[in-house]
Amino acid sequence: MLPRRQQGFTLVEIAIVLVIIGLLLGGVLKGQGLIDSAKVKNIIQQSNSLTAAVNAYQDKFRALPGDDIQGTVHVPNSAGNGNGDGQIGDGQPREFTLAPQHLALGGFITGSFNGTSQFMTSAQGGAVYLYNDEVGGRAGNGIRFDNLPEGYAEQIDSKLDDGVASTGSVRANMPYGNTGAIIPRTAVFF
Repeated sequence: MLPRRQQGFTLVEIAIVLVIIGLLLGGVLKGQGLIDSAKVKNIIQQSNSLTAAVNAYQDKFRALPGDDIQGTVHVPNSAGNGNGDGQIGDGQPREFTLAPQHLALGGFITGSFNGTSQFMTSAQGGAVYLYNDEVGGRAGNGIRFDNLPEGYAEQIDSKLDDGVASTGSVRANMPYGNTGAIIPRTAVFF
């Protein structure tokens, strides 16, 4: 009787399986990186488009959207007028809620906003406001992106500004370096 041959994997077979697993994991991680990069590019495009829309509104009506004291005249069917103080504020009226509606009704952006409770969202899913805010030690009118992953905020800052959370025209309300943190507020000032 012949001795029974033991069944199992050879070292070569195990090595091949490990290489295949490594390639699959590398592909998945690279794919996730491409998705994240696309989201960052989309957020930057949204920032650039909103800045252009605000500038076009100012050129046409000589006022900021939301802050426009003649908002209901300039963009009929809007929910109200601003106070004309040069700041897209949160007092009464809540100008930051009027701003996207003024831009949309004026044909500067797409979307439907009721002027009271509907907000724009970013590619990452957080709220986007045109707002006079203080972020990262700087105050002024800007585009505020809420709840961005730290990596997104840092990439946006690097691509549009200086890559430092507390300096320049792109600011975050906390420093970068807290790997994986969600940054509550990131603003691109205009």
